[in-house]
Amino acid sequence: MKNKYTWLLALMLGSSVAGNAQSDSVYIREVVDTLTSRWFLGRGYLDNGMGKAADYIQNRFKEIGLQPLKGKNYLQPFSYPVNTFPGKAAVTVNGKALRPGADFIPSPESRGVRGKGTLEAKDATHYIDAENRVILVLEKKLTWSVATTAADYTVIQADSALFVNDTPREIAIDLDNKLVSNFKTANICGMVKGTTHPDSVLFVTAHYDHLGGLGKDAYFPGANDNASGVGMLLALAKYYAAHPQPYTVAFICFAGEEIGLLGSKYYTEHPLVSLENISFLINLDLTGTGDEGIMVVNATEYKKAFELMKEINARKHYLADVKERGKAANSDHYFFTEKGVPAFFIYTMGGIKAYHDVYDKAATLPLNEVNDLTALIKDFFQQWQQH
Repeated sequence: MKNKYTWLLALMLGSSVAGNAQSDSVYIREVVDTLTSRWFLGRGYLDNGMGKAADYIQNRFKEIGLQPLKGKNYLQPFSYPVNTFPGKAAVTVNGKALRPGADFIPSPESRGVRGKGTLEAKDATHYIDAENRVILVLEKKLTWSVATTAADYTVIQADSALFVNDTPREIAIDLDNKLVSNFKTANICGMVKGTTHPDSVLFVTAHYDHLGGLGKDAYFPGANDNASGVGMLLALAKYYAAHPQPYTVAFICFAGEEIGLLGSKYYTEHPLVSLENISFLINLDLTGTGDEGIMVVNATEYKKAFELMKEINARKHYLADVKERGKAANSDHYFFTEKGVPAFFIYTMGGIKAYHDVYDKAATLPLNEVNDLTALIKDFFQQWQQH
């Protein structure tokens, strides 16, 4: 009887997995829509945006039923300095007001300044107001970031398309900055304890911070970077809470990634679980597209693990491609790798190109391969525990 109905059991199990995958995409979409709303103001440094996001994720951890990774709560507090732009953010060039975020951004280390000046051309893209120590740079794409220091000058990056037929000649600027010397935040850490090998730990990580806001009118939603990764992490947490594994499965949402991988660096220097106990780590960052498959950073460092992932994908036909990339210090996996923890950083390829700008919105993020990617990770972890 067992052999006779094996096909039926397989069909039932397959249907269950498909059902779980479908619910993954719905859940992930809900998370992305929420974290990119104006309430969180880009999950950065103004209006407690990052703190609100941390509260949201903690509540999700509780709802899912995760245990704290250590102690009685999910938080691993730490702090760092950050330069912010909390007040006025107004720039006018040749009498035309530029929109913050869309038409201009200050370089992240810029100081605040108020004044008017004449612009002297240094080349086709750089113009200097020497009196006010302001540099205007024309860029084809405005890509913002975050800095830990404030300089004694101001750089304004402006959309070059606005000046095709109008050479910058004069500038008026009213920009506020505030250097916060001790910005307090936290990593958020939970787990599902293993059933037979609880001291062997599989990690899923994603950063929840983004760039925040620029003045009172502009914010950077960070849908792909990295509400998408947080959504996938939470979907996987839901799955493993309902399906405990032989190994412990741990989940960390890092703060401070955009300012230099500071949350993951802090964790590796103050681990809540011994780094030697981490069997494998998968870091999710920029996972909201996928037309062209995924890229796996560290694939050349952990060849057997990469071949296993490729084999699963080829057999199950999840993603268009699983491509390999070498070691890179481009997300929160890096400091773990530096301390000997086997880790992959996975990001999706193809689709929209919005990155570190005001156009990285939930409404335009397809999330078209999240079901297949969560399924691939589940299969990979299942087989990894058997290796």
